[in-house]
Amino acid sequence: MQIKSEDYTILIVEDNPDDVLLIERAFHQCGIINPLRFVQNGEEAIAYLKGEGRFGDRAENPLPVLILLDLKMPRMDGFEFLTWLRNEPELKKLVVVVLTSSRENPDINRAYELGANSYLVKPVQFEELMRIVRELHLYWLILNEHPRVRE
Repeated sequence: MQIKSEDYTILIVEDNPDDVLLIERAFHQCGIINPLRFVQNGEEAIAYLKGEGRFGDRAENPLPVLILLDLKMPRMDGFEFLTWLRNEPELKKLVVVVLTSSRENPDINRAYELGANSYLVKPVQFEELMRIVRELHLYWLILNEHPRVRE
């Protein structure tokens, strides 16, 4: 069975509505057809991954193959979410790419210590965001071999 791009859902954990709009636009302009699901903080990301509440329909909200994670969010930040995720036996192998505005070494180091697979800084220019989206798609969704999350 061949898996197509549209079978690979991307979960984007981002609280800034402007950034959500730009990320969604960048994926669209790059012609990337992966389903995008957006949540606003770590608590919502956990509910999504557990399939709880409004995320209970797995056909509508499938487990993602990639999580794009902002770090600085209200309620539960990206660090707390990463800590939770890497302690979940059935989910800990999910690929997490941090996409945040922080260039601070303590944030970068902590994200990797908590299990981030990659750390990217949000660009200022939209064209640069499109480049990042294309490269994310190529590497993490096409070239990279995906772990089996639930076996």
